[in-house]
Amino acid sequence: MSATILDGRPLAKTIAEELATEVAEFKQKHGFTPAIAVVRVGEDPASVSYAKMIQKSFEKGGMGFGLHALPEAASEAEVLALVADLNADEDVHGIIIQEPLPKGIRPEVIVEAMSPDKDVDGVHPANAGRLAQVAPVGRPPGVSDYFVPATPAGGLEILKRHNVEIKGERAVVVGRSNIVGKPMALLLLREDATVTVCHSRTANLDAICREADILCAGVGRAQMIKGDWIKPGAVVIDFGFNQLGDKWVGDVDFEAAREVASMITPVPGGTGSMTNVMLMKNVLEAARRQAAR
Repeated sequence: MSATILDGRPLAKTIAEELATEVAEFKQKHGFTPAIAVVRVGEDPASVSYAKMIQKSFEKGGMGFGLHALPEAASEAEVLALVADLNADEDVHGIIIQEPLPKGIRPEVIVEAMSPDKDVDGVHPANAGRLAQVAPVGRPPGVSDYFVPATPAGGLEILKRHNVEIKGERAVVVGRSNIVGKPMALLLLREDATVTVCHSRTANLDAICREADILCAGVGRAQMIKGDWIKPGAVVIDFGFNQLGDKWVGDVDFEAAREVASMITPVPGGTGSMTNVMLMKNVLEAARRQAAR
């Protein structure tokens, strides 16, 4: 058997088109444009590249984009002052802080300085805590509004748009980062899956992975998850993006896994393609909440 490829590129295009319509309607109703501010300190090549991708996506979708780049030598106080200004700026509806930050600047301090209402990548402790406390789908949330990190939100969207059954299924998430593994586990739990969170130091990791109906990989190790770790017919969501020689690969051995799984995301072209549109969705939602006040 060969798995159905869960290509994120056409899905991202569809969602971007949906969002463009919603953004146009929002602008007509409220008279302003939902906008994001990207904060970068230094010129890390990956951060520079990602900021350009965000800019392209937002401008194409009719949304506002502003880059606030500080020099590598900027102090923590200078970064905090910039974040305070953006929190107070009514023309900014979402903020993301690009990492890595230079030595001497504590990421947790900068993140906590952001307004949770503008934290559109869901990294502020208030947003992470609300996601952890939210009730399962179909029940009153029981918490204030919150934002979910864009990458796992995109992974969940892929599952839902392909009508993958989540309720009652056994899900295994390999990876425990605050921006992928943990929030993905919480999203699946919210959807009534039974969730196990693993990581690179989990004993008998291969055996646990074989129990998964839905296997999500976000551990950051190239092709760590082998084909024989996958339960026949499982759905595989690969968040990994690792350079191996002259190509980019995921955390899953794609060629082996596609012969066992029923559905699988490719790398590149899978979950990564969804991240920017989910970020756009969060910024539009942030603008809506701010407009309603």
